[in-house]
Amino acid sequence: MASLDIGKVCIKTAGREAGRYCVVVKSVDDNFVIVTGPRALTGVKRRKCNVEHLEPTNYSVKIKEDANDKDVIEAFDSAGLLSRLGLKKPSPEELKAEKTEKKTEKVVEKKTEKKTEKPEKKTEKPKKKTKS
Repeated sequence: MASLDIGKVCIKTAGREAGRYCVVVKSVDDNFVIVTGPRALTGVKRRKCNVEHLEPTNYSVKIKEDANDKDVIEAFDSAGLLSRLGLKKPSPEELKAEKTEKKTEKVVEKKTEKKTEKPEKKTEKPKKKTKS
């Protein structure tokens, strides 16, 4: 399969997000791209994806490479794809909730990293008795 262009709207065909719309925001190499839904709009997180797990649609949006989720939502709206694809534009409160959710995920990751670093206990082997 050929590499997908930036801004191409696709449908994920594999994984937990299968059947959902996403947009290519960056090309990694011939086999992988970075896609986003964005999560608040379609439920697809920004992640690396194999191009074989994407089915391109006839739609595309005008975005710059590595555009943020807010810009992608605006591009969907300006292209008229929200109504065509049956998507609901997220409210500003939903976008704020998603940002705070990301921050708490990072804090939780840092805490779990610290918990896993436990000092090793040294155990001494009992000395063998020797005959005198």
